[in-house]
Formats: sequence, C-alpha cells, structure tokens
Amino acid sequence: MARFEVTTSEMVEFAPGGAPDALLELGLMYCTGREVPLDLIQAHKWFNLAAQRGNADARRYRTELSAEMSKADIAEAQRQARAWLATH
Repeated sequence: MARFEVTTSEMVEFAPGGAPDALLELGLMYCTGREVPLDLIQAHKWFNLAAQRGNADARRYRTELSAEMSKADIAEAQRQARAWLATH
C-alpha cells in the first residue's frame, strides 16, 4: 500500500472539506506536538470538529483532553471551532 506524506499546511487544506479523518489527524498532531507546537486548545478544536462529523475516536479524545484543560481553554477551543465552521 502506498503511503503519502502530508504536511500540516496540506492537512489544513484537506480539512475545509470537513473530512472527519483529516480533522481527527489535525487534533492528534496538536495534542502530541507532532510537526506542530503542542497546543491543547487547537487539539480540542479539531477533535470537536471531527466529532461533529461523526468520528467516534475524536469524541473520545476530546473527552480525555477536556479533563486536562481549564474551562476557559475549552471555551476558547469551542469558540475557534465555531469560527472555523463559519468560514468553511
């Protein structure tokens, strides 16, 4: 099976279509700091968007991540997710 390497900027380009797997992958990248700075707010945002599109793994990761975040950080992640939805 072929493996394609995708950069973070390319992943964001795929995400506007709303592909749940691409959104989940962005969340994983931000929650682990893989190829991007570690950012729990961004991770929650991407997990939230993937979960809204039916990705069960994203729902689980979002719940686990929320336990490590402040209410203010969760609110910011949700605000960013709404803003992303408004433009995509």
